[in-house]
Amino acid sequence: MQKFTLLCLIILFSIISKAQNLEYKIDSLISSEFTESNGPGGVFLVSKKGKPIYKKAFGIANLELDAKLNTNSVFQIGSMTKQFTAISILILEEQGKLKVTDPISKYIPSYPNGNNIKIHQLLNHTSGIKDFTKMKSLSEIAQKEMAPEKMVDFFKNELADFAPGEKFEYNNSGYVVLGYIIELASGETYEDFIKKNIFDKVGMNNSYYASDRKIIKNRAFGYQKKFSLCQ
Repeated sequence: MQKFTLLCLIILFSIISKAQNLEYKIDSLISSEFTESNGPGGVFLVSKKGKPIYKKAFGIANLELDAKLNTNSVFQIGSMTKQFTAISILILEEQGKLKVTDPISKYIPSYPNGNNIKIHQLLNHTSGIKDFTKMKSLSEIAQKEMAPEKMVDFFKNELADFAPGEKFEYNNSGYVVLGYIIELASGETYEDFIKKNIFDKVGMNNSYYASDRKIIKNRAFGYQKKFSLCQ
């Protein structure tokens, strides 16, 4: 019995030692990039076979309030939103409410050349429509909250960069159009559709449609570092 107990203790110690060593290695790797403990940081999770083996927050969520990040902090995810938009389009296709081979004119009749632009070309960045983030007039709407229809109106009459399907070029406008099509095909707001068909179904209880008007618990604010050259 003593030998068995000793063996169990040795195995347990080995497991703990390996876990501590792994944690130290990951801590060191992250700390080498996030060198300011009182600066903006991030939340990190490492999983193995679907189970978390490391989860830790580094840095500050809000510099003005000196609020620290925690493992429940909520971040805006920027263009990672595109994957939720794409999944939503496929859900609507599965529901029989659209086809990815449909021209966008079927949903937005006023869209220039819409008869020749297919939904799947918006999905795979081959539509050729003007990317609004590259427009000089972007500053006019940068701080505004706009309905999808108004956002589409902002860029839809711009000259296309190339013919639909001619080549691949990463494009943000295409996903704005897709978001609007989701609303038109579903009869729901983008926010409500995502929540009902994705967030609620998979238990994403701390995920939200981003809004500056909504109070979101544990919200982390984004910061960017700017460099200037001196002569």
